[in-house]
Amino acid sequence: MSANAARQQAEAGFDSGDFFRVLARRVACRTESQNPARGAELQAYLADEIAPALQALGFATTLHANPVAGAPPLLSAERLEDPTLPTVLFYGHGDVVRGHEGQWAEGRDPWTLTAAPGQSGERWYGRGSADNKAQHSINLAAIAAVIDARGGRLGFNAKWLLEMGEETGSPGLAEFCLQQRDRLAADVLIASDGPRLRADRPTVFLGSRGVANVDLVLQAREGGHHSGNWGGLLSNPGTVLANAIASLVDGRGVIRVQGLRPPAIPAAVRAALFDITVGGGPGDPAIDAGWGEPGLSPAERVFGWNTLEVLAMGCGNPAQPVNAIPPATRATLQLRFVVGTDATRIREHLLAHLQAGGYTGISVSEPVVMAATRLDPDNAWVRLTLASLAESTGVAPALLPNLGGSLPNDVFADILGLPTVWVPHSYPACSQHAPNEHVLAPLMRQGLGMSAALLWAVGEQAATLPRVVRRNQP
Repeated sequence: MSANAARQQAEAGFDSGDFFRVLARRVACRTESQNPARGAELQAYLADEIAPALQALGFATTLHANPVAGAPPLLSAERLEDPTLPTVLFYGHGDVVRGHEGQWAEGRDPWTLTAAPGQSGERWYGRGSADNKAQHSINLAAIAAVIDARGGRLGFNAKWLLEMGEETGSPGLAEFCLQQRDRLAADVLIASDGPRLRADRPTVFLGSRGVANVDLVLQAREGGHHSGNWGGLLSNPGTVLANAIASLVDGRGVIRVQGLRPPAIPAAVRAALFDITVGGGPGDPAIDAGWGEPGLSPAERVFGWNTLEVLAMGCGNPAQPVNAIPPATRATLQLRFVVGTDATRIREHLLAHLQAGGYTGISVSEPVVMAATRLDPDNAWVRLTLASLAESTGVAPALLPNLGGSLPNDVFADILGLPTVWVPHSYPACSQHAPNEHVLAPLMRQGLGMSAALLWAVGEQAATLPRVVRRNQP
């Protein structure tokens, strides 16, 4: 048997319609974690849908209450073939954003997986199809294909962790992994989420940029005052805050606070990003020339650098302006940051910069932070993944040292201490989180085949793959 046999086995599941039927059943589960009325559905997805699928593949499953009161449950599973073999931890999330019923094109129901023609091949529409139900379903199907092709064996040990709160910030995930480090002990994380760089190019990413949201608030006085009677005598909070923000990030998007800028891009990261082209696909916006850090390529700006964005800003009543100097204003800023940025000092740097500029009345909230992670592109697990994907698809995969967006990858990299390899099966124009979310059928078929081939390669090379060293490891 061979990787080709495993790939063909997985693709046969697509061609027969089995994969579509399984995904349709999972999309029909209304697992909206942002909807407090969906607690029973969140529990049922793990207990009635995922646990039986894993048990059929020889996994022992456990449903766990969330360490955070009121947060949705988690599921862990393990299939142990030989303690001397490496262990792969897989991850997925079964929750979705709100369905937005009534807002989908052509009257589509978000909870019914619907096939329709599209420019890049047949589209399968449904809430959660791209994020994340098709993605973890591909990895489950790939495991099944390898077991069948290898006569009942994977050739490595496997564990799963599925959560139901990713769309609400993964409450309890970090606490659970801290409590269950022994249960989740592994040698690598292989998971699927997010989009490929482009639909036609398999992609691997090794971490994610961190994210920190902060609120800037300036309360000058109680109540507004007539702009004719008091203009020129009273400070305008909107004017002050606009200038304060301009001192943080200039009119071309360049960060002006030294402590919020990252260290120089490492040579290995620059090398990995050399052949990466951002944008240019159907539905992608045109990149603004001259925006962002000068001297960097577009790929380096989004995958190798920090950005400070104004997400929202409010002053007065924009819908119905009145002739009054507003008493207060507020803005929400977001820092996306790479490894090497000291996230513990973000608020300190902002306060010091504003103070130095004379903006003394602006309060800065304590940022809500998700840490940055980035695996060394030369890691052996990365080399195996790139070689396997190139061989099974005939396309050199794009390697991103980290995703431009953010995922709870710090839980796996920092708490569990794992090298992390992500192989996404969606694409940038999938309408994730919006009405008309969909996946591309050709990507589903390719994803099934290349994932099965990758897991076959893990079993083939198990004896030489690096292991995570632990105190109690033999």
